[in-house]
Amino acid sequence: MWLISAFASALFLGLYDVNKKLGLRENAVLPVLFLNTVFCSLFFLPTLLISRWAPQWLEGGLFYVAPVDLRTHGFILLKSLIVLISWGSAYVAIKHLPITLVGPIKALQPSLVLFGALLIFGERLNLWQWLGILVALICFFLYAMVGKKEGVSFLKNKWVWFLFLAVVTGAMSGLYDKFLMRSFDRMAVQVWYTIYQIFMMLPVLLIFWLPRRHTSAAFEFRWSIVGIAFFLCLSDFLYFYALSLPDSMISVVSVVRRSGIVISFLAGAFFFKERYIRSKALILIGVLLGMFLLYLGSV
Repeated sequence: MWLISAFASALFLGLYDVNKKLGLRENAVLPVLFLNTVFCSLFFLPTLLISRWAPQWLEGGLFYVAPVDLRTHGFILLKSLIVLISWGSAYVAIKHLPITLVGPIKALQPSLVLFGALLIFGERLNLWQWLGILVALICFFLYAMVGKKEGVSFLKNKWVWFLFLAVVTGAMSGLYDKFLMRSFDRMAVQVWYTIYQIFMMLPVLLIFWLPRRHTSAAFEFRWSIVGIAFFLCLSDFLYFYALSLPDSMISVVSVVRRSGIVISFLAGAFFFKERYIRSKALILIGVLLGMFLLYLGSV
């Protein structure tokens, strides 16, 4: 069941990436990120209010938000900070890089999660799973070669470094998620970390974007911004649910979740009309092969 939830999360994560590209094209990054946190919180607000005012309606179900103490809120605040750093870096990168490069580079993230899972949680992979990880890593380096053809140097391009920061902090978030799901209520973590992001983003928005809003950082509202929040909430809900199941492996869930790059790749090829699609498609097949090997090793 946890593997099915992980693949469903991957589907919505791909749609989230497509909406991100639509929302960020020629648009200011900070207000898009801030509105994402606002809409995500609004989506979850009814479950929080019902859980407090009429808990009998949700108690024992998937959407019940359990009360948490002050210590737990501290752990959730740290989660919010890590996610915002990862999101902010990724949003800046995806605005300036082809989506057919961004998705596969983000696919490197599960490999970092893998090593963390081996060291921290003592997870052990079988032969199929190791082969899947190896194939995914090889494909990443092949994507780096294709990126050079588009004038994107992985060492010299600052937007690529923003993307690497997003990958590293995203991996940290993934490992931290496993700890949170083992220790605290799943819905409480998702709802409160989303709400806390509003209060973290607001001063950043007021200080760094508001004074420049009429010059170099103009903002235009688009319905794709609502789509960003909607698909992120669905993806995260299924992701947290998968991790909350006792036999789930964060090393496998993290890799499977990145199979959503298929959605963003197709959008880049047919909607955004990006270049070198044939070369990228061949490497993408390799990425999918890696996902399939992971699946074989997990069923």
